[in-house]
Amino acid sequence: MNIDEYPIVIDNLKKEYRKVEALKGISFKVKKGEVFGFLGPNGAGKSTALNILTGMLSPTSGQSYLLGEKSEKISKNTKQKIGIVFENNNLYKRLTGRENLKFFADLYNVKYTKVEELLDFFDLSSAGDRQVKNYSKGMRQRLLIGRALLSDPQLLILDEPTSGLDPQSVEMIHRAIEQFTSEGKTVLLSTHFMEEADRLCDKIAFINEGEIVTITPPSELKSQFGTKQIEIVLSRDESKINKLKNIVDDKYIKLETDKIVIELPLHKNNLGADIDNLKEEFEILSIHTREASLHQVFLELITK
Repeated sequence: MNIDEYPIVIDNLKKEYRKVEALKGISFKVKKGEVFGFLGPNGAGKSTALNILTGMLSPTSGQSYLLGEKSEKISKNTKQKIGIVFENNNLYKRLTGRENLKFFADLYNVKYTKVEELLDFFDLSSAGDRQVKNYSKGMRQRLLIGRALLSDPQLLILDEPTSGLDPQSVEMIHRAIEQFTSEGKTVLLSTHFMEEADRLCDKIAFINEGEIVTITPPSELKSQFGTKQIEIVLSRDESKINKLKNIVDDKYIKLETDKIVIELPLHKNNLGADIDNLKEEFEILSIHTREASLHQVFLELITK
């Protein structure tokens, strides 16, 4: 195992709960400098795998390694090289944002100038002396990411870091991840947001029912599993909606307030005839092709 090349290694990891297999022998490696996405539906085994990887849970069998050390026996020195942000918010709510960061700066022997840099980066300087209990969810999450970056780690493990956040906070966190990896550092990102995975991830592992379905770059996933589509936007005419359903199947139709959107697979039989029939009956506002989305791929993979 090349520690310098692979900061994260999961090798045939299994976990059973009362004869229920939460993990069925998953394996993957995360290469240095990449953002590795870990995706799957609820109950697929993501949280179990992350808890084992970070040493909070023991596997039934198999091994996992962080920066070359077994997850169950990570040294204090190595822990300081790893930043972890889970979904649960574990900030000290009666302390201010600045005090939260200074507390951990003291633990890591980090200068307070780093605290001010992070408060500024996450647009929290003006709120730095307010108690965290008065922060919005987005502000708290930005503070958590800042705390994870305090010790200048080599590796970030992020579990749903932008769930339920406002667009401004999401953008700040995305920029922080991009800046982090631009320095040759590594991120393991668990997320449900397909656009986030598409933007950030170099490679994605899909897990379903405790098994890895595929490990592939986003572009290859969309090419391999997704279906290119043609999107046709029609002017909405209530008197003709029933006619529309005689031309194309309901599953391809989206009725919106002032328009009708039809999404047809590019390889659909009689596609040309469908378009000609639509032209005869409706005012067509636009026609263009669309690449497959990760959302589409996600749905296809979990139903296989």
